[in-house]
Amino acid sequence: MSKNETTVNSKDLFSAYQENVDKIFNGIKQSVPQYHQSITNVQQEYLQAYENVVDSAITLQKEYVKKTGIAANIPEATLKVIHDTTEEFVKVTSIQNQVVLATMDATQQNIKTFNDNAKSFADLNRNILQSWISVFTTKNN
Repeated sequence: MSKNETTVNSKDLFSAYQENVDKIFNGIKQSVPQYHQSITNVQQEYLQAYENVVDSAITLQKEYVKKTGIAANIPEATLKVIHDTTEEFVKVTSIQNQVVLATMDATQQNIKTFNDNAKSFADLNRNILQSWISVFTTKNN
């Protein structure tokens, strides 16, 4: 009997157990896309809010400096350091993102491998159990 063929209200312990486990996992599987979308939405909203805060701070500081007459010019060497630092930060962030994505891919592959091994282990145990049963079962001649 496959997972989808379990009898509803079966009095068999294992059928009832399988039916309830299937219900739990199906519920979880249905919620995963919603969680994913929700997390993505929160990340995008947070990024937008942070960008707005930084932009507002820069605009406010620029207006303050202009209205008070403070000189905002900086030496060319300082501008170069700022630009170079930003470029390096962007490179580091890109590398970090690549590492995180590679780690997530490796983790996913490890979970797939674990799943395959669990199936193989279950098959091995099933074969061992079957051989033990066949050895200890009396044969009618």
